[in-house]
Amino acid sequence: MRNNSNRAWKESIMNTKNLGEKNAMRVDRMLTLILCMVMLTNNASQASEPIPAPKQKHPIALIGATVHTVSGAVIQNGTILFDKGKIVAVGTAVTIPQNTERIDTRGKHIYPGLIDASSSLGLTEIGSVRGTLDLSETGRINPNVRAEVAIHPESELIPVARSGGITVAAVSPAGGLISGTAAAIMMDGWTYEEMTLKAPLALVVNWPSMVYSPGRFMRMSREDWQKQRDEQLKQLRDAFAESRAYLKAKDAEKEKGIHYHDLDMRWEAMRPVFSKKIPVVVNANEISQIQAAVAWGEEEQIRIIIGGGRDAWRVADLLKAKDIPVIVNPIHTAPMRRWEGFDEAYTTPAKLKEAGVRFCISGDYSASNSRNTPHHAATAAAYGLAHDEALKAITLYPAQILGLEAMLGSIEVGKDATLMITDGDPLELSTTVEQIFIQGKKIDMQDKHKQLYEKYKQLEDR
Repeated sequence: MRNNSNRAWKESIMNTKNLGEKNAMRVDRMLTLILCMVMLTNNASQASEPIPAPKQKHPIALIGATVHTVSGAVIQNGTILFDKGKIVAVGTAVTIPQNTERIDTRGKHIYPGLIDASSSLGLTEIGSVRGTLDLSETGRINPNVRAEVAIHPESELIPVARSGGITVAAVSPAGGLISGTAAAIMMDGWTYEEMTLKAPLALVVNWPSMVYSPGRFMRMSREDWQKQRDEQLKQLRDAFAESRAYLKAKDAEKEKGIHYHDLDMRWEAMRPVFSKKIPVVVNANEISQIQAAVAWGEEEQIRIIIGGGRDAWRVADLLKAKDIPVIVNPIHTAPMRRWEGFDEAYTTPAKLKEAGVRFCISGDYSASNSRNTPHHAATAAAYGLAHDEALKAITLYPAQILGLEAMLGSIEVGKDATLMITDGDPLELSTTVEQIFIQGKKIDMQDKHKQLYEKYKQLEDR
């Protein structure tokens, strides 16, 4: 019995020892894996994440450039003086204070920073990685969703957009009937609070399709489609009616000093819409969609902007009469219908301009392609839109349409020192954006694309 007991005791000791060794090996492997991940993360962050710029601490003068004010005449051999984030002087005979940082920009061109009027920058990173997508919420009615709080300041796509000249983007949520509110986001900052220029900027509504188009992506019967469309329109109208009733009741409670209804953030978010402090961007492309959206806007007595607007030129008289602007996007796209010309989208801005409709041009909403916004404007210029108008369509016009004209869109005294220095025309593919300033802050121009270019350029020497 004693031998058996000793044997069992020894086996127990050996098993415990083996188990301890196995656990130690597992811990070692785990620590090694964690260390590798940390090292990879550090290397990646050091390589491609520029540090946000500090606030402007002293006056800066950009001297000797060709200054494209956009709102006025081009100034040859001009000087721009800015301090505390604001432009204080522009011209050829600017008095420069002694404590000013002087930057020689002879041979360069200075433009207002570009604005992408419809983007998902900061809300998406990699389309195939669900964890990097923060575009939409569940449900169809989400006016309380705020784009700015979901912004990822360390997105790799923001520095890339900056290198394309984008200094501010109107970032908006997507999905459902009422997606939420958009925000004007500056392309630099440590947090979303630092990056937010204006919020809320606009409420985003996606108008249901009004045309039955059976085919590859539409497999329901006409009756089912009509039922679905009518249900969506009813949901939209009911949401606005319910929010009006709620706000009326809450205002009455406040006036009488009583409390009856609980706070509902969905309907509280509608206050600036009904007071006309912010517009509603209605995403609509088809003729019938645009017509229905305009009629609905009048019925609700709200300010609307048409987003997309592929058929906007076909109802230009209506839009001009109601003074409803259009955010045209995208330009680089195929025709909506088989019988349309290949250049249908390319010529839309020129047609709207000729008809007297206010408009601006944005990219294709994709975060990774926001950098291509000036190329969309360039294509419009190649297909009938005057060059100066194409430039205004990505600077001054979006600022005016989105209520940012007091800060952005042109180079004028009193506006934000949000500028870009280039070696040529920003509507030309060969032009390089050499430096941008956002509210006077000199921005680091490094980005992932440049880093990869330098990396693979080394192969030339092998």
